[in-house]
Amino acid sequence: MKIGELSRAASTPVETIRYYEREGLLPDPPRTHNNYRVYGDEQKDRLAFIRHCRSLDMTLDEIRVLLRFKDAPGEDCGAVNQLLDEHLGHVQARIAELRALHEHLQILRDQCMNTTLAGDCGIITGITRDAASADAVPRPHELGHVHGTHHAHGSRPEGSAPSPRKR
Repeated sequence: MKIGELSRAASTPVETIRYYEREGLLPDPPRTHNNYRVYGDEQKDRLAFIRHCRSLDMTLDEIRVLLRFKDAPGEDCGAVNQLLDEHLGHVQARIAELRALHEHLQILRDQCMNTTLAGDCGIITGITRDAASADAVPRPHELGHVHGTHHAHGSRPEGSAPSPRKR
C-alpha cells in the first residue's frame, strides 16, 4: 500500500507517518520504480504499536527502547521493566500535579459563586493575585513533569505539525 492507504488503514495522518520515519521509529519503506513508498502489514503493525505507546503518553525515546526490544525478542526485558517503572513514576507525578491544579481551580471557582461585573469577579481577582505571587501555585516544571515532556526528547501529539525541536 502507498502512504495514503497506510494513513487511512492506521487512522494516522500522513505527516505523522513521515515524522515517525524521520525519527527512526518506522524504518524507511521499500520504494517502487516510480519512487513511491510501499508499505505492508509489518509497517502497519509497527505503526499501531507506536500509536498505542503514544496513547500511554510515552515519549519517542521510550518508544525507541521498546521497539529495540520488540525487534530483538530473545533479549532480557529488564530494561523494559525499568522503563515502565520510571514511566509509572511520571504518571504518578502528573496525577499529583493535576490534583493540585484541581484544588487550586476549585478554590478560584469558590471565590465567585454568582455572576457579577468583571471588575468584582472573585476568579479574576484571585488569578490576578496569584499571578503576582511567585509561589502561589507550583508550576508544572517544578513538579518535574509536563504532559509529553518528562524526558529531554519527548514527542508531539499525533496529527500536529512537527516542531523544529524535539520536545
